[in-house]
Amino acid sequence: MKDFIIPDANWSKDMGTPARKGAPVHLTIDGMAITVPAGTSVMRAAAEAGITIPKLCATDSLEPIGSCRLCMVEIEGMRGTPASCTTPVTEGMQVRTQTEQLATLRRGVMELYISDHPLDCLTCAANGDCELQDMAGAVGLREVRFTPGENHFEARQNGEANPCYIPKDVSNPYFSYDPAKCIVCMRCVRACEEVQGTFALTIEGRGFDARISTGASDFLSSDCVSCGACVQACPTATLVEKSVEEIGTPERSIVTTCAYCGVGCSFEAQMRGDTLVRMVPWKGGEANRGHSCVKGRFAWGYATHKDRILNPMIRDSIDQPWREVGWQEALDFAAGRLKAIQAKHGKDSVGVITSSRCTNEETFLVQKLARAVFGTNNTDTCARVCHSPTGYGLKQTFGTSAGTQNFDSVEQTDLALVIGANPTDGHPVFASRLRKRLRAGAKLIVVDPRRIDLLETPHMGDGWHLPLRPGTNVAVLTAMAHVIVTEGLTDDTFIAERCDLDEWADYAEFVRSPDYAPEAVEALTGVSAATIREAARAYAAAPNAAIYYGLGVTEHSQGSTTVIAIANLAMMTGNIGREGVGVNPLRGQNNVQGSCDMGSFPHELPGYRHVSDDTARAIFEKAWGVTLDPEPGLRIPNMLDAAVSGAFKGIYIQGEDILQSDPDTRHVSAGLAAMDCVIVHDLFLNETANYAHVFLPGSTFLEKDGTFTNAERRINMVRRVMAPKNGYADWEVTQMLANAMGADWHYTHPSEVMTEIAATTPGFANVTYEMLDARGSVQWPCNDAAPEGSPIMHVDGFVRGKGRFIRTAYVPTDERTGPRFPLLLTTGRTLSQYNVGAQTRRTANSVWHEEDRLEIHPHDAEVRGIKEDDWVRLASRAGETTLRATITDRVSPGVVYTTFHHPNTQANVVTTDNSDWATNCPEYKVTAVQVGLSNGPSDWQEDYAALSEASRRIEAAE
Repeated sequence: MKDFIIPDANWSKDMGTPARKGAPVHLTIDGMAITVPAGTSVMRAAAEAGITIPKLCATDSLEPIGSCRLCMVEIEGMRGTPASCTTPVTEGMQVRTQTEQLATLRRGVMELYISDHPLDCLTCAANGDCELQDMAGAVGLREVRFTPGENHFEARQNGEANPCYIPKDVSNPYFSYDPAKCIVCMRCVRACEEVQGTFALTIEGRGFDARISTGASDFLSSDCVSCGACVQACPTATLVEKSVEEIGTPERSIVTTCAYCGVGCSFEAQMRGDTLVRMVPWKGGEANRGHSCVKGRFAWGYATHKDRILNPMIRDSIDQPWREVGWQEALDFAAGRLKAIQAKHGKDSVGVITSSRCTNEETFLVQKLARAVFGTNNTDTCARVCHSPTGYGLKQTFGTSAGTQNFDSVEQTDLALVIGANPTDGHPVFASRLRKRLRAGAKLIVVDPRRIDLLETPHMGDGWHLPLRPGTNVAVLTAMAHVIVTEGLTDDTFIAERCDLDEWADYAEFVRSPDYAPEAVEALTGVSAATIREAARAYAAAPNAAIYYGLGVTEHSQGSTTVIAIANLAMMTGNIGREGVGVNPLRGQNNVQGSCDMGSFPHELPGYRHVSDDTARAIFEKAWGVTLDPEPGLRIPNMLDAAVSGAFKGIYIQGEDILQSDPDTRHVSAGLAAMDCVIVHDLFLNETANYAHVFLPGSTFLEKDGTFTNAERRINMVRRVMAPKNGYADWEVTQMLANAMGADWHYTHPSEVMTEIAATTPGFANVTYEMLDARGSVQWPCNDAAPEGSPIMHVDGFVRGKGRFIRTAYVPTDERTGPRFPLLLTTGRTLSQYNVGAQTRRTANSVWHEEDRLEIHPHDAEVRGIKEDDWVRLASRAGETTLRATITDRVSPGVVYTTFHHPNTQANVVTTDNSDWATNCPEYKVTAVQVGLSNGPSDWQEDYAALSEASRRIEAAE
């Protein structure tokens, strides 16, 4: 494959073995003097000098095993020809990589490989991208002297079926496994163990009979999670993407950033012409370090799915079919309606919703559209309905609304406390890095109502599961703090030097109360006092303890209080400001952090400055030439309430499906139905579009330039790899709408938007596209005070000055169980699907998750007469739906669990409008429900299906 990689192609070079850290060692290779760190292999040292040693079993993402014997070298003073991949450098070592003896030996080794390999190179999917082919050329192989005999690649021998032949496995939707081409280098097995941590592959048989095995009948039915690590590691066409088999070898690649979860993986989009052939994780990506998951690596087919809407559409009312129109007509129609609404109902009768799936630049422009063009602060984002308590809690305690670490920090962690997060499903690439650390001996505490897969990590160190009752996070964390304080396990030096002592004294007095002892909250939380005490002692005793949390923390009525409790734990034990520690929110979508940074909230301008701040407002008023409203605007629930009351009439929604993703679906639908102008800007006719009057087709991450900011505050480049199929990138559509409203925007490239962001937002002051192209990424704050960015926050002091301890009194949620609704529902995600499923449901990922199902404990199922796969009715005070049951002990008695990826389930019909006390973040994770057997869809599901079908009618343009 020819490389046209942005940035530097050298970042993707395979150095043979992993890099090491150590004192400098001097040696000579082929007469060249080289200095490398102690522990470096001879192979890598040669690669550092530009000398390539032939290899097959070695690659720099895996520990070397020296099995292929192709990388042998001669070393002065050492007998034989040692493998360069497993031989560490020593001071003064003299190495020769190319001699007559080595050439003869390497050709002999290669002959043995080729003697049991099909010579179908011209028709092989790996032709031109095959390491076996490359190494045959590198060693000068010109003939194979071994006569044909017993082999693994011929289906028939001597007219009979070959007992050594194994047919090709094509069960996985994304890649094939052809045992006939396997050279048993074990790179795939090692990648599954060392990189992914799933241990789904093994070697079956010995010697000539050795073959790679999944331990199941095929790949699809095995434990394989389709991360692609084995495919990436394979040096032949044994494991190869089906897209490569169908399209051909890629000819160029462009580095971009995944548009799924908040890990923010970097990928090479490998192209043939303007066709995307495959996505390969980029080694230079500091968030993923060359690894990927099934979504980022394979689930990009939605970009060309037949369901994509590529032409603007309008309709006068939602009971009419859609009418395809040109861009200008659609924009004029939308602008006309919005202007008429504001003229009749006032400037605050309209608003916007920004998207955590869009770029920083696009989000910045949408909130600018609201404030500078509409003249209102009515802007909100899906980030508020997932991680706004993070912003509030960390700003109150630390002074900044973001996590403290980079992902590399996990490599120094001695204990990880994971609360309200399921990393193996929600953030799988980070989970693989965490699992690797756990296998190295780090300890694990999981605080979660379900028993998550992370607890099943093979070969991990000590682990504790605190299966708390949903809604009792604050009680558990405060009980842990009680143990740490009362048993004298605090880091008094850190507290004295880094924290407000008056606040600490007040908090310590509060948390010492017997009311917060583990024994006092045991009945409330469902977690034994002994387990809470053990976990608290382990966390306090660990040299480096890190907290990782997700939506199971924030999506509660006390979400902000829980974040504060997490910050309290970190500060009282001194686990802030260095590698291996910290408070780390795992963001749900690719740009949740960025959408918050860009001012998507109704009370904050970009950079988390309140709209009432005269100084901050003056910066934007000068830049935009307008006067800004100093009063906060409406959040989404307030917009919907105002719509029902008749005061809010128009909304522009970019890249969000609030009807499926927001709580209390009936309330959302009522609010949307009451509006006169709903503009949906998206890839597909989503559920919200059922109530829309204007549909503006969106562009995928493959069709635009810009930046995403991931969970570690890392700003990554998004690079256009193909032309927008709808004609425009999303930022261009927002600009056209603004200009239709009377603005005079004239951006020609997203880099100009970033220049405006840097000029107005202190944390981004030194960020430029040129810097990102040169460095790959940077973590904010990046300004004159931190010109290289900030991988670790609060190193010498907190942003707010002194760390602030805040009391965390437990306040029960208003959502209570009772005779009518005796169970508690909590929700989450699964590995193969993403958020509301608009993208992943339009890929082959649905083979792993075709429907949302209800997990229920065997005891709760038995008393209700429910069996596996039965249809059940899930009902709450808000509404009801039906879905099929999965009986499992992953959930505790009294708790049920489901996902929300499929619109036909409409799980959020059941969730209520309860929310976090500080931010209005919905309480998705605690809903009192009843479960019983069902004969079919609920009335709501039937009515909604009819509405959805009618709302998707499209009249073709004349």
